[in-house]
Amino acid sequence: MSKVALVTGSSRGIGRSCIIEFAKAGVDVVINYCHHEEEAKELEKYINDNYDVRTLVVKCDVSKEEEVENMFSVILDTFGGLDILVNNAGICRDNLLFDKSLKEFRRILDVNLIGTFLCSKYAGKIMLEKKSGKIINVSSTNALDTFYPESCDYDASKAGVISLTHNFAREFAPFVNVNCVCPGWTKTDMNKNLTYEQINEEKKKILLNRFADVEDISKVIIFLASSKANYVNDSIIRVDGGKYNG
Repeated sequence: MSKVALVTGSSRGIGRSCIIEFAKAGVDVVINYCHHEEEAKELEKYINDNYDVRTLVVKCDVSKEEEVENMFSVILDTFGGLDILVNNAGICRDNLLFDKSLKEFRRILDVNLIGTFLCSKYAGKIMLEKKSGKIINVSSTNALDTFYPESCDYDASKAGVISLTHNFAREFAPFVNVNCVCPGWTKTDMNKNLTYEQINEEKKKILLNRFADVEDISKVIIFLASSKANYVNDSIIRVDGGKYNG
């Protein structure tokens, strides 16, 4: 029987790339979106046209527990279980520190941190019952040492994701592997408004002298979800092309 993978925030960017890579590997996929229904449906069609796997599209705001609970209920009704969770859903709203409102700050935490908590909580119950599973959280180098005051809410939320990774790895041991990837600069919509000058300045800090393609990130996630990573647990993995501050 095929494995089943849920990737949150998978209508675009890294999440979309993960769905495609899972489908290539013969894994049934759950495409989650909150706002971008058209992109999610287009991705579903692409998978159905090109790969022999089952697909499911679910609208869910991962920051709302009732919607998360419903999403997992639909997954169980459709597939009977879940083997892999990728907590990818995330948002960023950069602006000057003193212009940030409490509402804006909380929204970043709600999606990036609370969403990871809620999805892991419901996935963990399923995985512990069957005594197997993989959870991969998507954090950021912003959680480690790439700090920008205009992104302080995003940075804090992603640092929290790393903390959740350590705690869930302990809570779900020894049956569920919980790991975390920390991408650096990546070619996604989140970074589409950077100027040419900003991009060149940041590329100078990367040993590979380029931003990551989404596939550079998703392939590491797919590895962590595979049997090849069965002894990788509670690990925080940088995927940033070799960032340095020289």
